Amino acid sequence: MTAFLTIKMVYLQVKKKKERKMELSEQEVIRRKKLEDFANLGINSYPAEEFTVNATTAEIREKYPQDNTLFQNVSIAGRIMKQRIMGAVSFYELQDSKGKIQIYVKRDEICPGEDKSAYNSVFKKLDIGDIIGVNGFVFITQTGEISIHVKSYKLLSKSLRPLPIVKEKDGEVFDAFQDPEQRYRQRYLDLIVNPEVKDTFIKRTLLVNTMRNFLNERGYLEVETPILQPLYGGAAARPFKTHHNKLDMTLYLRIADELYLKRLIVGGFDGVYEFSKDFRNEGMDRFHNPEFTQMELYVAYKDYEWMMNLVEEMVEAVAIALHGTTQVKVGENIIDFKRPWKRFTMYEAIEHFTGTDISEMSEEEMACFAKKVGVAVDNTMGRGKLIDEIFGETCESKLIQPTFIYDYPLEMSPLTKKHRSKPGLTERFEAICNGKELCNAYSELNDPIDQRKRFEDQLELGRRGDTESMVLDEDFLRSLEFGMPPTAGLGIGIDRLAMIMTNSNSIQDVLLFPQMKPERKAEETQNTESDKQ
Repeated sequence: MTAFLTIKMVYLQVKKKKERKMELSEQEVIRRKKLEDFANLGINSYPAEEFTVNATTAEIREKYPQDNTLFQNVSIAGRIMKQRIMGAVSFYELQDSKGKIQIYVKRDEICPGEDKSAYNSVFKKLDIGDIIGVNGFVFITQTGEISIHVKSYKLLSKSLRPLPIVKEKDGEVFDAFQDPEQRYRQRYLDLIVNPEVKDTFIKRTLLVNTMRNFLNERGYLEVETPILQPLYGGAAARPFKTHHNKLDMTLYLRIADELYLKRLIVGGFDGVYEFSKDFRNEGMDRFHNPEFTQMELYVAYKDYEWMMNLVEEMVEAVAIALHGTTQVKVGENIIDFKRPWKRFTMYEAIEHFTGTDISEMSEEEMACFAKKVGVAVDNTMGRGKLIDEIFGETCESKLIQPTFIYDYPLEMSPLTKKHRSKPGLTERFEAICNGKELCNAYSELNDPIDQRKRFEDQLELGRRGDTESMVLDEDFLRSLEFGMPPTAGLGIGIDRLAMIMTNSNSIQDVLLFPQMKPERKAEETQNTESDKQ
């Protein structure tokens, strides 16, 4: 009986929700009525046939002032962003992917002959946000504005929702679409009404292409490795877990590419790299997104000192490609990526900023010092984690200009070769810029016996409660047992680099579709409350 009542309650709730009508704003109702009116006139508001475009707004603005014989039979398409309807003459602002341009429309020219009704029943009923194609010629108005004199037009897509149009008066902007949550959730709207946002993503693509060309010119091979992995590895992070039904096995979204790319070095490639989407099931803030992009590079017969020089050269090339100079404005700072960059060992950096040498401290002494400088210490933290936290608390935010921090303690670097001359340290570096890690690189550990011991140490940290400790990958160890040449490896965060190169304050600003909390609409909240009652 109880089960029956439960099923009945669920059924009634579903039925109630289905019966709720979609609530439309007044403007949405009006636009749908226009859609219906157009259909009654035989006008398809979403035609399928091609509309040929032979120019962009940017091309017209650039070339027409130099040669006013150009663009006398121009065909252009875009979205209506402004309207000024004045009887038999109208002015509209049309926006395409490259910019905006004014169009001039005369009723008698787009509706030749006696019947002018189409001008009132169709053209004047176009809305801001509608996408149209126009044919005509370019001219300059009496006020000196480059415009298109429209000879014919075609509705290409009817907009059923009003745009959050930005208003301007005397150079001031009103009602700007600037709420970050709305912008990130509805990036399509952000790109329409804040077209300058496109520049960030154009620069991001140029950044990636510059790096790709840089690596290709040096003969390194771009490859692809699995995103779904039976074991996650190559970094200290919590993974996302899923299940493969056919194989009946647990799989993980990769947290890094490292162990697969190093298998390829074992297999005989001299240099491989991958631009990869990686996934880490951890906190979200303005520097972290659970899905992020990094480029990993592995080159045989090289070491971390060689890799430092390559990073300097590559990032300098990116700055010049995007800005024409090595100097980039980031917030209130001017960051100069011109080589060479400043270099500190990790212990030197901590001593430089705290006045204390921690290199000879025991784990207990280090825990006390960590508490003294503001680190929250718990029993899961080994010596390496303590050093990492001390560095992060006392040094990282102070490193604004690009700086290499190198020679990390052994405990912090389970995949890194031991230092050739400094016991207890490894051949690892990170590049820090604007107070945040930009990249991580090693002389890669290729001793399979040492690597197994390091993995076992990581398992012990896991038993102590460290949820980001690494797992032991037997197949990777097997590959090392066949022999991997001395190798330099690098992982560089594309999102972090893009933030710096585009002067963006948040990682969400350089991701077209950042991860967001589930959207809860106002009507859903009201419905939930009514269901409770």
